[in-house]
Amino acid sequence: MHRAALTVTEVDPYTLVVGAPPLADYLRLRQDSGLSPKNAEQGAGAIAGSWSACHVVDAGGTPVAMGRTIGDGGWYFHIADIATDPDHQRRGLGRRVVEWLLEDVRDRAPAGAYVTLVGDPPGQRLYRSLGFDDVAPSLGMALRLD
Repeated sequence: MHRAALTVTEVDPYTLVVGAPPLADYLRLRQDSGLSPKNAEQGAGAIAGSWSACHVVDAGGTPVAMGRTIGDGGWYFHIADIATDPDHQRRGLGRRVVEWLLEDVRDRAPAGAYVTLVGDPPGQRLYRSLGFDDVAPSLGMALRLD
């Protein structure tokens, strides 16, 4: 697995790891960061079905931030599961994860890729600062199948 050094501050070293975190950490980060909890079967499918993913580990090797991209490999890509452990928020980790995911799409997808995400209120400022715009007049919609 490719590793790229990421130092957010001189006191708090972090490492960006290409690939999804282990399933247990994926489920923990979703829940701890306030995303909707998922079960192991859902998490395993999400990880396996990702076009790309990365996560950030702390100095002890514990995953503390993550994100992934879902995509068709042609033109449509959706960034999902941007999550940072609350004890590690406000250190630029979410930004670095999204930047890496965008760089990966730029590097591997054909020109003209369309990248979407659902910007919950806590992340909207970050996403806008990275160039994302509202899709108005379109409206995001969802259907949960039970």
